[in-house]
Amino acid sequence: MHRRFSPTPVHLLMAAAAAGLLATGCANFFPGTSTPRLHSFNKQELSNEFWAEGACFADINRDGVTDVVSGPFWYEGPTFKVRHEYAPADKVSKSKRNGVDVTFRGYKGGLGNENEYSANFFAHSGDFNGDGWADILILGFPGENSWWFENPGKGVTAHWKRHVALDVTDNESPRWVDITGDGRPEIVCSSKGRYGYASPDPKNPTAPFTWHALSPDKKYHRFTHGLGVGDVNGDGRLDLLEKDGWWEQPASLSGDPVWQHHPVAFGLGGAQMYAYDINGDGLNDVITSLAAHGYGLAWYEQSKVGSEIQFKEHIIMNKEVSENAYGVKFSQLHAIDLVDIDGDGLKDIVTGKRFWAHGPSGDAESGAAPVVYWFQLRRGPDFVDFVPHLIDDASGVGTELKVVDYNRDGLADILVGNKKGVFVFTHAARKVDRATWEAAQPKKR
Repeated sequence: MHRRFSPTPVHLLMAAAAAGLLATGCANFFPGTSTPRLHSFNKQELSNEFWAEGACFADINRDGVTDVVSGPFWYEGPTFKVRHEYAPADKVSKSKRNGVDVTFRGYKGGLGNENEYSANFFAHSGDFNGDGWADILILGFPGENSWWFENPGKGVTAHWKRHVALDVTDNESPRWVDITGDGRPEIVCSSKGRYGYASPDPKNPTAPFTWHALSPDKKYHRFTHGLGVGDVNGDGRLDLLEKDGWWEQPASLSGDPVWQHHPVAFGLGGAQMYAYDINGDGLNDVITSLAAHGYGLAWYEQSKVGSEIQFKEHIIMNKEVSENAYGVKFSQLHAIDLVDIDGDGLKDIVTGKRFWAHGPSGDAESGAAPVVYWFQLRRGPDFVDFVPHLIDDASGVGTELKVVDYNRDGLADILVGNKKGVFVFTHAARKVDRATWEAAQPKKR
């Protein structure tokens, strides 16, 4: 009989989630070995307040231990139980919960039954002024400023100095990545109708970043969904991916040339997009969710006819249970990361359901469980499979999630900030016998 989410019964799964431990049934087994491993994630709630739709890991106090940044706070690692306010956190909200008036810190979200939007969508870190301390970069509400906060160093408790990075950051999945190959990340987004990237100037770090348009003014809206960076054509240069195709990086960026656009329909506009060789044929394919506020997860297989690049759509999951080989479906995949979770050398998809993107109603299945999943890539000479493993069903994602080995144990951990709060999922793996491994595998319908 098919088991939709996990071999663990639902009532036991929910009890485990409440306790903070989810044995997901995730497993990997390498042919020719006798020590398969089961994967689990220890869930830790850092806060139940809604301040941001994202979060990041960084060593803020330079003690060699990774900390967490989300909203106007940073949380001291390794326990994340001590919270520091680096920016004003004076927002107080009133709402109703179960018909009762409630007052709480932060924006309206999971602590009440009304919806609101924070000014903080994405969090990143970097040493912008070269003083050896990790600063914080915030990409705010679409169409508004992006800014960075200057780390004052040890022992300073005052709010950090704020500097504007980019005056208008559009698109709902902007990236902080080195698209130019100069060794320094840039903000990759659209701004005032054009796709492009904004570069910090290490010689003048407090000045606004320099904007480089790579497309004509096509009136891209600030709420446009779907954006990625990856080498589509294998020339060693990173291209820009968006829902209507990809922009090919030219050999030289001198003078800010317009990049060549290759039209492809990559869904309706999802979240973060990736170029990665899914089937092992040496050509980078494209991974994307199909609609950030609807349904769908897919990969687009690249093929070449002469010098022409073409793509074929392969649905991993969509609106109907029947469209996934394992009977899994959920909506609002507004955040995606691509990381090797199980250590087999293949990158897996980590995603989930954004909690209350537009509140408790108005989106596809807005009242359904806010899940987090990883889809394990398995492939052979004549097949590609994405095996879904449930990580959690009571948190969901925001507009981003970070998958990083924060504790340096060789296993990728997961960080989420959204309208339910801030969550760290610490990854663990244990060796099991083959029979236990087999019993834990999700079953196809």
